[in-house]
Amino acid sequence: MNLRGRVLSTFKKEKVDKIVWQPRIYYWYYGNRLKNKLPEGYKDGEVLNAMYNFISAYDGDVPEGYKDKTMLEIYDVLNASPRYPQEVLGVELFRGASVFYRDVSNIDSKKLKCITKNEQGKQVIFSETPKGVLREVTRHGYYVEYPVKTLNDIKVMEYILDNTEIRFDLDAFEIADKEFGERGPIQSYYARSPLPRLIVNYMGAENTIYALNDYPTQMKEFLKVIEEWDDKMYEKILNSLLTILNFADNIDGTIISPNLFKEYLIPYYKKRINQIHQKGKFCHLHMDGSLKSLLPLINEAGFDGIEAATPLPQGDVTLEELKDALRYNTH
Repeated sequence: MNLRGRVLSTFKKEKVDKIVWQPRIYYWYYGNRLKNKLPEGYKDGEVLNAMYNFISAYDGDVPEGYKDKTMLEIYDVLNASPRYPQEVLGVELFRGASVFYRDVSNIDSKKLKCITKNEQGKQVIFSETPKGVLREVTRHGYYVEYPVKTLNDIKVMEYILDNTEIRFDLDAFEIADKEFGERGPIQSYYARSPLPRLIVNYMGAENTIYALNDYPTQMKEFLKVIEEWDDKMYEKILNSLLTILNFADNIDGTIISPNLFKEYLIPYYKKRINQIHQKGKFCHLHMDGSLKSLLPLINEAGFDGIEAATPLPQGDVTLEELKDALRYNTH
């Protein structure tokens, strides 16, 4: 059984001969400024370049035998399986909802124009629309200033959503799938679910929590607009060749309480997971923070697994607690 077969069998709850190791080494790789290269046939270097801009450089101790290898070659040395072509190859599967840049090439410039400036190591993006202008500032991919700060900004973001769409790049998928080969099936993340998108991409945690309490009607309408945009996104995702999908929501129990999880996330997750399973696909949730308070709710959502769960001592749960919470049956 090869790595690809083991991964798929694991999701199908079939017996496997070995546990697959799927480390995400892209922070180590790009932080040490090792030289990755695009796969043959793929010409767009924007995501690969963004990796080097997004991740701060640091002076690590890289073993001599690793310094001249691509990331995929290092996976081979480790006998490990890659997950995401965005990180491993610099290949972007989705256009219009990238984590690293805003693709508005298919948008009428009279409806939406994005202007990007670099100021003292920070990236400043102005999104100009007939409804107003949003300003956001990031440093190494992390927000210094969020785009949505007022109720009027919500209307501007809704306009942007109404005039953007996600596109699945079949050519990019086929190139990535060929590169991965037997190492593992292509997996991908995409735009976050509505509440985590507010927290991570649009408003920040503090402003989101205050707004949900101070402006419940407006915020519920905003979340509804995001979900309707997601409906169109999932049409593309569900009809793509992807088999394993990742909800890249960065769930942390210190930010998203059990009450918020039950009210805003479980109904959404159930809706999407039902769609995913009806298509014969699998999905996992990116939960990389404190999880103990949310463990009783994991199975209620219906995911096939948790991705990037952080055990003690960095997190607040043990591997045994994760196993018990998922009611995982070993073979």
